[in-house]
Amino acid sequence: MLKLDSHSAGRHFLHIPGPSPVPARVLRAISYQTIDHRGPEFGQLGLAILENIKKIFKTKSPVIIYPSSGTGAWEGALVNTLSPGDLVLMYETGQFATLWKKLADRLGLKTEFIGKPGAEGWRYGVDAAKIEERLKADAAHEIKAVCVVHNETSTGVTSNIKAVRQAMDAAKHPALLLVDTISGLGSADYCHDDWGVDVTISGSQKGLMLPPGIGFNALSTKAIEASKTAKLPKAFWAWDEILESNKTGYWPTTPSTNLMYGLHEAMEMILAEGLDHVFARHQRLAKACRAAVEAWGLEIQCQDPAVYSPVLTGVVTPDGVDADQLRKLILERYNLSLGTGLGKVKGRMFRIGHLGDCNELSLLAALSGCEMGMKAFGIKLKGSGVVAAQEVLQD
Repeated sequence: MLKLDSHSAGRHFLHIPGPSPVPARVLRAISYQTIDHRGPEFGQLGLAILENIKKIFKTKSPVIIYPSSGTGAWEGALVNTLSPGDLVLMYETGQFATLWKKLADRLGLKTEFIGKPGAEGWRYGVDAAKIEERLKADAAHEIKAVCVVHNETSTGVTSNIKAVRQAMDAAKHPALLLVDTISGLGSADYCHDDWGVDVTISGSQKGLMLPPGIGFNALSTKAIEASKTAKLPKAFWAWDEILESNKTGYWPTTPSTNLMYGLHEAMEMILAEGLDHVFARHQRLAKACRAAVEAWGLEIQCQDPAVYSPVLTGVVTPDGVDADQLRKLILERYNLSLGTGLGKVKGRMFRIGHLGDCNELSLLAALSGCEMGMKAFGIKLKGSGVVAAQEVLQD
């Protein structure tokens, strides 16, 4: 028999940057008996969810909800707006921008990847000036879409999406703007309409505090028009049937009913706290976490304070220290899960998630586990990160 929640005492501390801990009231909602997804009760639930999710994305336009991961939502955004052989400009900020590019390549799109070279490029956000320069050089308007990641989960960088839209407008280029905020939604401020985004991609398992299994595409009028002529193959991912069915609160295929219960409950929690308060809480916890890293005398993966993520903090380990072995020790001794380094930074950093259902004491517990684990691993720390974080949180 699997032992998925077997601990000698206390609870497991999940501080990876997603999936994030699921609040008890959300788990209770998910446990409700499944209902008929064609019945009147589900239609009422569907309409309520479709209305509230617009508030989370800060949009008045439709939001597509898929029973999928964020990867599925990536694919949904691309296949509904583009045709085989279309050129897509993508910006490399980390592992998830890289994986999105690979997915686009497999779909038969032509991709152009720009950004700072090497692993150093994974320490900064999107440079909107580079996008503007490239679009101005595209006089024939061969580039059909610009794809960027809002909150890069692999590095702890939150890029300025408003600046990207301003760069596209300055270049007077008609390309669509597609943005991945899979780890940002519900944790970092995001304005789909005001920032002029055409398709925003997200998922359930990060700031929305749900298990994995729901993907989102927030749309613009321009994106919906593009979907009417896009020729990439699609069936399950097609927006048209979903949009039509959503008018009455239903879906053309079977939705993930019990996760929808949880989504409804999670949004009730977020909206009751207030989006501005949620974002301020995340910024406060992130500031405390960064203070801890600095007190330890370690480097933060993100090198630009202007784009520090409120969702997670990447910690660079000292030369010669295998970050994955350190994480293993911390998990085994203190029942604390930390995020691994990915791609170009594997083994060189670990990630502390402070998103979703996280407060002062849960963060301090995670920092305490990190501090004890690093000392046990033989890392010489400059000072106490726990005390430094406490001082920020007490201020």
